[in-house]
Amino acid sequence: MFQALQKIPLRVAFALGALACAALLASAYYLQYFQGQDPCPLCLVQRVFYLCAGIVFLVGALHGPKSTGAIVYGVLAMLFAAGGLATAARQVYLQHLPPEKVPACGPDLPFMLENFPISRTLTFLVRGSGQCAEVNWRFLGMSIAEWSLICFSGFIVYALWIAVRGARNK
Repeated sequence: MFQALQKIPLRVAFALGALACAALLASAYYLQYFQGQDPCPLCLVQRVFYLCAGIVFLVGALHGPKSTGAIVYGVLAMLFAAGGLATAARQVYLQHLPPEKVPACGPDLPFMLENFPISRTLTFLVRGSGQCAEVNWRFLGMSIAEWSLICFSGFIVYALWIAVRGARNK
């Protein structure tokens, strides 16, 4: 099985990563616009990390690097996935707090962008709010944040695999 994985061209491996990120973003927008699940601040931050990782994978697919480029793209994708993992972990932490320890809900993103400096807005986004602790949707018993935690973990492993393949091609 591992032999078969090694035969996948790097360009295809990058394209599969980009496709997976696009599918996850499409799922998020489906839940938002067709299921009425409004994203919390941490969900929005996770979307940015999916988008950034997806762009790195897409550029890697279009470029088709052999060795050093594969390492660079793999490490970049891994860093974006690690940022997403940290954000998802924060949200899962908030979701498992006792109700009396959950932070208060804050203003929504458009209000913050219009009325706060960007540094304060980013601080609010990364810290999360009481809205981030709400769980309104589950699949197989896990919240969206818990699924996101698993997906970002998978992207870290996948990007590391791509980077190691690139290093072996040197």
